[in-house]
Amino acid sequence: MGRGARCTRSGIRHDGLGYHPCVTLGEIASTASGARTAGHDPRAPRARITVVFPAGLVAALDLDGRAAAVVGRAPEGTRLQVDHPTLSRRHAAILYRADLRAYVCRDLGSHNGTQVDGVAVEDEPRTLGDGAVLRLGDVLLVFETGLALLARDSAAVARAAVPGSAAVIAQLRGALERAAVDRAPVLLIGETGTGKESISREIHRLSGRRGPMLTVNCAALAANLIESELFGHVKGAFTGADEARPGLLRSADGGSLLLDEIGELPLELQPKLLRALQEGEVQPVGSVRRVRVDVRAIAATHRDLSLDAEAGRFRPDLYARLALWEIRIPALRERRVDVLGWLERIAGAWRAEHPGVPSVELTVDAAEALLLLRWSLNLRSLERLVRELSARERAADPVTLADLPTWVVPAAPAAPPAPPAPVPGSVVAPAPTRDEFIAAYEELKGSVRGLARRFQRDRKQIYRWAEAYGLKRS
Repeated sequence: MGRGARCTRSGIRHDGLGYHPCVTLGEIASTASGARTAGHDPRAPRARITVVFPAGLVAALDLDGRAAAVVGRAPEGTRLQVDHPTLSRRHAAILYRADLRAYVCRDLGSHNGTQVDGVAVEDEPRTLGDGAVLRLGDVLLVFETGLALLARDSAAVARAAVPGSAAVIAQLRGALERAAVDRAPVLLIGETGTGKESISREIHRLSGRRGPMLTVNCAALAANLIESELFGHVKGAFTGADEARPGLLRSADGGSLLLDEIGELPLELQPKLLRALQEGEVQPVGSVRRVRVDVRAIAATHRDLSLDAEAGRFRPDLYARLALWEIRIPALRERRVDVLGWLERIAGAWRAEHPGVPSVELTVDAAEALLLLRWSLNLRSLERLVRELSARERAADPVTLADLPTWVVPAAPAAPPAPPAPVPGSVVAPAPTRDEFIAAYEELKGSVRGLARRFQRDRKQIYRWAEAYGLKRS
């Protein structure tokens, strides 16, 4: 949550999170009724800002690039009114810059400050990328933009199976409804932990097929067993085949078969699977006869099968057959609007299984850290987090930044690191001694914001020093 963003001569700002076009205050006009764009571009993309924390605040605003959206507590001249004591009456403005082809966020002289992706918005506005996390006082919002906002949602898709209000999730539900009514195979592509199995079951439900929904993990079976598992075998087909077995494709007749981790299916078996899908028939191991089947294939993978097909690691004809409906499931970091909702959903399921476990209550610093996390294992990472938080000594207390595990927030160093080298032409205050820091900490009652101003350091540095000296923020 640092403040060290600097503009370069090229007009690009680098702040450790990426490069952003520099925007000066003079480039944004403001009037008594609120800030307005300096030249509206009718091609401005749709955008949305959504309040995601605290949980009791539910508000969202769609943007079209015309009038600036002023966020604050005051009803007059404000397009998104948020009733929270840490917000100023007119706290921040979000507007579209036609020359940059991007939305920007400007602080309107608020009392408690504005941050974008953990970096303070001070004299210059900051550009907003899709998924940007805005902190206004102790209120967190997520900015969304892109074609997903134009997509049609589906009321037919069960929210229990595909929950969330992020634009990309609404777009996903619309795609699932369209694909489900067709008999053609569906290919689900998504990272580990994005909920592919739950989504496949919803496709089966929406399809109206009367047969069962079965699942096979192509990566979990030994290569010599996959063929028998899929296509079945006759008695005596191989050693240990004491009786005939129908196989999963025949067992799922009239229903659906989820081929999980389809990218791991051995190349030599792929032609047989292709025939089963194209011709609707299978040949059991050890048999010379083919058997008719009516099964809807749903394949799932975390791999890019189009690239695997080009590289010869997957048959192009099987990929083409599976991808008649190809649906990409967004990663959790692409749906930040839903991160905290998913945390509560998983925590609720955990409490149902373990009576007595308290609910998870987050401080704003902890919530912001979770929103900014990349979540490499997606929902599985959230499940791990819920278990670790419930095992805390004071599990009923609100979760602070210091309570989060090190894989969420890196551990603080044993001693305060040396201050960074000063930027040419700037003045950097010397690092405080241990006694100076503790005295200021007590004087300011643990206020991280106040300590950051006192020592001219960003908030992350204050957290490191506090942790190094064994201090906890009130």
